Amino acid sequence: MAEYTAYFNGEWMPFSQVKIDPMDRGFLVGDVIFDVARTFNGKSFRMGQHIDRLYRSLKYVRLDPGLSPREMHDISEEVITRNQEHLGEAGDFTITQFITRGPGQWSRSAGPPAVCVKAAPVAFGRYASLFKDGAHGVITRTRSYPVDALDPKVKHYSRMNFNLADMEAADVDPEGWPILTDTYGNLTEGTGYNVFLVTDGVIRTPGDRNILQGISRGMVFDLANQLEIPLVEEDLQPYDMYTADEAFFSSTSPCVLPVTVVDKREVGDGRPGPIVQQLLAAWSESVGMDIVDQFERFERS
Repeated sequence: MAEYTAYFNGEWMPFSQVKIDPMDRGFLVGDVIFDVARTFNGKSFRMGQHIDRLYRSLKYVRLDPGLSPREMHDISEEVITRNQEHLGEAGDFTITQFITRGPGQWSRSAGPPAVCVKAAPVAFGRYASLFKDGAHGVITRTRSYPVDALDPKVKHYSRMNFNLADMEAADVDPEGWPILTDTYGNLTEGTGYNVFLVTDGVIRTPGDRNILQGISRGMVFDLANQLEIPLVEEDLQPYDMYTADEAFFSSTSPCVLPVTVVDKREVGDGRPGPIVQQLLAAWSESVGMDIVDQFERFERS
């Protein structure tokens, strides 16, 4: 496998040499803030928005990385530049920033933080066939954290509920992707992706009180406005998903991923629908490449 160059605590090194202290609170209790961006044709996509979200999370949990947002942005772009030799083989990169609180018995006195920015290939093989066939969703009994316990707008690694939801979904459907709910049974989000459905030509999605404010989610909003497709944020129940005409996920790597089965029930006619296709075409046009074609090409490579 190719050896990617990463930034770690002020130095540049092969990612295989990045080591986290086993007494770091990031390892011990998941005290880590992170974000993930991607490139298209080797150019970062909405990196500024990813960095802004990263620093909102850092501010919320009172974690100082010792770098300004501008410095973090520049380091992230330099990670892309330093790994250009791998672009032909990779196709495109994901760029992950993570910051731990550092070693210490108590969060209030822990430190210094560990700061890393790394590149990796987009996981084309994971998603490629799903653009044609659609992903399977499973609405899990495992729920999102209550907003009064841990605000989901913070992007963090303390995600045992995501792990449990993933295993639960596989118990129901080996191809299942988890869809979580809040304490009232309203749909919230997946384990790294936002959830949308389409009813009578209207895109519907949960409001951002109980979910991560996804950068790709924001792109869907922008494209829907551009395409003059109505979009509403509202409380949604499993009923709304089961009776929808279409459903899809939004996430950094696949952008927009159709969902054709939920809880072993077909969504709509069981095929990716026209709204998803419009969004994918518009997203492809905006980044100057055919997103689905790239996934299919690099799955085979």
